[in-house]
Amino acid sequence: MIAEDNAVQAARRVKMVVFDVDGTLTDGHIYMGNDGEAMKSFSARDGMGIALLHKAGLKSAIITGRKSKIVENRANELKISAIWQGCSDKRQAYIELKEKFSLTDAEVAYVGDDLNDLPLLLQAGLSCAVGDAMEEVKQHAAIIADHNGGNGAVRDIIEYILKQQGKWDSLVESFVAKPRVDELTQ
Repeated sequence: MIAEDNAVQAARRVKMVVFDVDGTLTDGHIYMGNDGEAMKSFSARDGMGIALLHKAGLKSAIITGRKSKIVENRANELKISAIWQGCSDKRQAYIELKEKFSLTDAEVAYVGDDLNDLPLLLQAGLSCAVGDAMEEVKQHAAIIADHNGGNGAVRDIIEYILKQQGKWDSLVESFVAKPRVDELTQ
């Protein structure tokens, strides 16, 4: 994980993490069949990271340029707080998102990978890029994940934020402190 010095303070202010989809929550491959988009591949580790984000009291959102029932299904499964699809210019969705949740730029982390993510990366309080993001995106990111999009990058960024907020250890402890299987049967 590459993080600038100012990323620590920015991460401590985050109340919501906003994700791009293709190339960020997925590996960027779009599988097309005769009837349109056939499938996308999502990381289970990223999904667990989003669940931990919510457990820690933070919110999540998706702003994506494409429109996909697959993304809607994944967002619902992960209980993503809000989703905007089909946004050729993501800035309007970002404005609506901040209004809906009464957030300032400083309270938002944005995670992206490509040039269409730059406007939000430049505006959000914490700008984050996946490991295989375009170089121009990495140049404007306060955090660059170790992993590539769709392969644990989102998890890297969420762990960083939760660690800077002092919430990570208690989340891990909540799994360690669970009763053993044999204790449940007694």
